[in-house]
Amino acid sequence: MKKISTAIFGIGLFIVLAAMLSNGCTASAAVAEKSGSQLWGENCLRCHNSPSPGSFSDAQWEVVGMHMESRANLTSDETAKIVEFLKSAN
Repeated sequence: MKKISTAIFGIGLFIVLAAMLSNGCTASAAVAEKSGSQLWGENCLRCHNSPSPGSFSDAQWEVVGMHMESRANLTSDETAKIVEFLKSAN
């Protein structure tokens, strides 16, 4: 019985890891196709009213980006594109 449980656990773990990896690749491809302004609209505006891009300096947007990457579960690629878009207004 223990061997069966271990085998089922192993198979389940493999399926979960495979799903995570395949979704990660899909998400990366989707992010690569989107602009910083699209990502900003899709991610930032879903939770709060975001200040206009010209509201902060480039250095301040870098700090905001680092903070929101962890708070909003953004990838580093998404954060970089969003911050670049926001900095382009300065």
